[in-house]
Amino acid sequence: MYQRRMCLGLSSQFGISSLKQIDLFQKVGFDGFFSGWKPDGYVSRLKKAADEAGMLYPFVHAPFTKMNSMWVPDEKTEEAVGELIQCVRDCSQAGVETAVLHAFIGFRDHMPTPFGLESFSRVVKEAEKAGVRIAFENTEGMEYLDSLMNHFKGSKHVGFCWDSGHEMCYNYGQDMLSLYGDRLLATHINDNLGIRSFDGEITYLDDLHLLPFDGIIDWKSAGERLKKTAFSGPITFELNTLSKPNRHENDAYGKMDILDYLTLAYMRACRVAYLTL
Repeated sequence: MYQRRMCLGLSSQFGISSLKQIDLFQKVGFDGFFSGWKPDGYVSRLKKAADEAGMLYPFVHAPFTKMNSMWVPDEKTEEAVGELIQCVRDCSQAGVETAVLHAFIGFRDHMPTPFGLESFSRVVKEAEKAGVRIAFENTEGMEYLDSLMNHFKGSKHVGFCWDSGHEMCYNYGQDMLSLYGDRLLATHINDNLGIRSFDGEITYLDDLHLLPFDGIIDWKSAGERLKKTAFSGPITFELNTLSKPNRHENDAYGKMDILDYLTLAYMRACRVAYLTL
């Protein structure tokens, strides 16, 4: 039976080196991986490992902790822009075709700015020059994502990264694929328990990154929605084995042998992939 290709994100939470993770991912059945960004040739080294193993390396997750400085000028703005541009250049040099970017970080502000659009334009111009695609991810601050997706609507180098877990908590369950699925370039597949607070306040503590089917996402519906898009790339999973502070939902994962956990992750990934056929 035909099945989509599947990738898993490298994670320091797995407790072994990136190269050992790549080896185990392949052994349990995954077709590839994605990574975060680090300077000094990190992406190129991972791409070399991927090529040697015959594995996919579809995208790099760009740094995101300074995203607020992209929208309002401060002492970190140039550093934030510079990191993203260097990430794009590293992707181009290594032959990784996509960089995933957060639009914003935080829960208080809801006002995109012309300054922010110009800041991201500097990154997108570099991506266009380098032949790299930018996939903006649905995180907190949907107004910022919408602003960017509208601003770059005509660019063939800008699209969307769908995070299924963020949709459930950060986006209040709104169908993000109905908004941007026609521009889907990448996925972050994971589960959670929605918004915990009875008053609807969202925090990063709700973003659990559970294995699929361990939370409340309707995966049959998610699969149907994904099928309606033209996306034909690998489904990528972004998972955590450690619980958020004062929460315990991921504790059982952390107690598992890493090979057992990755095997279970692969089995769950297969179930999700089947629902997208």
